[in-house]
Amino acid sequence: MEKTFSQWKKQCLNKLDMSKKGSVDQDIEHVVSLLNSCEEYFTTSSCSGRIILIDGAPENSEVQKQNCVWLFVSHQKCTVDDLMSGLNGSTGDAVLKFEPFVLHVQCRRLEDAQLMHSVAVNSGFRNSGLTVSKTGKIITAVRSTHGLEVPLSHEGKLLVEHEYIDFLSQIANQKMEENLRRIHRFYQNLQSALPTEKLQNVQITDLPNSQEPQEPPHTLVTGNGEEEKGTEERNKTSVYKRRRKRQQHQTECCHGDGDSSTPDLNDCLNLFT
Repeated sequence: MEKTFSQWKKQCLNKLDMSKKGSVDQDIEHVVSLLNSCEEYFTTSSCSGRIILIDGAPENSEVQKQNCVWLFVSHQKCTVDDLMSGLNGSTGDAVLKFEPFVLHVQCRRLEDAQLMHSVAVNSGFRNSGLTVSKTGKIITAVRSTHGLEVPLSHEGKLLVEHEYIDFLSQIANQKMEENLRRIHRFYQNLQSALPTEKLQNVQITDLPNSQEPQEPPHTLVTGNGEEEKGTEERNKTSVYKRRRKRQQHQTECCHGDGDSSTPDLNDCLNLFT
């Protein structure tokens, strides 16, 4: 008997995490939790993005992958000292990589996958795509292309100067910052696009500190030259707009099992930038 989507979801979420880390990365816990709380989706694999230094056999070696050693790995920013410390242990061909956020989501229906793909693309993940397997599984891959891969040593001998490694660490950190910004946009767009009625009884965790946008406090200059805080009024207006928008989604963007019609994605995604 063919497995249903609900059975696939239950089986996937109950199995052990076989990744090296063994758990969901902190910077995307809120994204994974949001998706898994919805009836239409569940996540199958994910990575928030990482900076890694790998030591491998020469390119022409048949056992290149088998001999690969992780000299350094971080899901946060790195320092030049981190990289130099890792390179001290290199005996092969060391390569510095930045690998951006990647998320694989299994979807209940094709229209659910199309919605997820549109959210990803509008959030800056333009290399995203969706596939349908022979068994009927519909998978959306959320991914980006702003990666980095630079060889640094050959047979244990460093090929570049310390100054260049310092430069590369700055480039990798800039890419990590951009990566976190895209994750934040993806989460916000996802909240706006998902069916509101499916999330009413779900408590979503707060954004990690690294995901919160840093903005200066708003001030209002009066005609007398005095400055007044405008934060409270703006917050009230923002809450009101979100409440009105969610009410509109309840009637315009429903993905319940009882309705097989396909919603207009332009209406669902009209908040995207």
